Amino acid sequence: MSGVDTAWLRMDRASNRMMIVAVLVFAERMPMRRLRATVRARLLRYPRFAQRVVEDATGYWWEDDPRFDIGRHVTRARLAGKRGAAELRRLAGRLAAKPLDPRHPLWEFTVVENYRDSAALVARIHHSIADGIALIGVLLSLTDDAPDRPIGGGPRARRRAARAAHDGGLEELLAPVAEVLKGAARLSGGALGRSFRLLRHPTDALDYARIATRVAEDAAALATMSDDSATRLKGRPGVRKVVAWSDPLPLAEVKAVGRALGCSVNDVLLSSVAGAVGGYLASKGDPVANVEIRAMVPVNMRPPGAPDGLGNRFGLVPLVLPVGIANPFRRLYDVHDRMEALKGSYVAALSLGLLGVVGLLPAQVQQEVVDLLANKASAVMTNVPGPQSPLYLAGRRIVEMMFWVPQSGNIGVGVSILSYDGGVQFGLITDHGLVPDPERIVARFRSEFETLLLALLMEPWDAQRAPDAIERDLAAALQAARRRVRPRGPPRPAGDPPG
Repeated sequence: MSGVDTAWLRMDRASNRMMIVAVLVFAERMPMRRLRATVRARLLRYPRFAQRVVEDATGYWWEDDPRFDIGRHVTRARLAGKRGAAELRRLAGRLAAKPLDPRHPLWEFTVVENYRDSAALVARIHHSIADGIALIGVLLSLTDDAPDRPIGGGPRARRRAARAAHDGGLEELLAPVAEVLKGAARLSGGALGRSFRLLRHPTDALDYARIATRVAEDAAALATMSDDSATRLKGRPGVRKVVAWSDPLPLAEVKAVGRALGCSVNDVLLSSVAGAVGGYLASKGDPVANVEIRAMVPVNMRPPGAPDGLGNRFGLVPLVLPVGIANPFRRLYDVHDRMEALKGSYVAALSLGLLGVVGLLPAQVQQEVVDLLANKASAVMTNVPGPQSPLYLAGRRIVEMMFWVPQSGNIGVGVSILSYDGGVQFGLITDHGLVPDPERIVARFRSEFETLLLALLMEPWDAQRAPDAIERDLAAALQAARRRVRPRGPPRPAGDPPG
């Protein structure tokens, strides 16, 4: 087992299980026999899903489970009461806090047979198997683009899943170092030395002196990064977890607003997240003026064209969200500027190398390093663009899809944004002792986006004028508004202290 994968295995604790948790909602009831056959035929193409973890004096290893049973890993559950969204959320929260059996492969799919008039599935996969980016590709390999595909999938389905894993919008991930890593040697998660060799030879066209200077600056910023604002989101988490997610928001509307304002889809969504969290804190009577929270954002470190594979190949970048800015335009452009400041950063590569090193150190030392970094942030956040056409699992159409990555150390909030089939959903997993009501934050997500949309639509225009003139003047008005609300001075780097 690599150093990075070992680090994630040993981070597991009762207050934060190192599991990636996904919830899929189907349009129909799920046939268990076909689902188990599909999982056996497609998931077990990856040998890791039939292997367990063993430890000896030299470290951790993967070995085939001699008592592997698909029935142990694809299980059933039934909801009580109204069998609706609230009951499904409670079940997902309980499963997110339940440890996986270390005597067998570290994954489990729980089919909820009576969710409303259809079915749902809660998937749990340990982070030591792979990171969320790789596991999206794994989950896509289980699905089809039509309900009547053969269980084995066939070569066309396998090629389509592989393309989806690499090309299904991953270029739109929060990956500010993607351009820097383009054309680089493959990054291994084994040790920090390999990361520095990558940094020294990313491409022949890059200037080494500039890279060395930036690496030194980013390493210093990572080491000296201050804590973010103290809010009710921070604290020592307990065992009980709570999850919530929003109804899908039309992705086309988000893209249109982003284009009109000269910002990316990520900028618009992250600004809405910041507004939702700020509104929640204010509703609790907490001060929000000048409050900022830092989220650790996973960044894909697989170079373009890298072969398929599991394991962990991602770094973390710290993104500060201005939750205390009420003006939707100003908040949006503040987020945009922070994202621009992250481009060209080597923090993700440095954090990947750091995880590789601490995975080789004694467990107590690793825990101290992880806790030190975790105390600098309030949340872990992922933003993954999924397929934009409907998918089918075991012949049943997936109507909603949501997932969360684990929170390491004492971080008690996980934020997830996932787009699928023309919609985008916002989800939270929180520690019950810190944020017992994440649905109140989730409920604000749509209203924050609609506030931005309404502000955009309220720009004055004359219905009697030609459309091209209206479009030209609207663009000019938006540029003027952008200049009015943009904060003075250069943007602060993402790791700068709040205030």
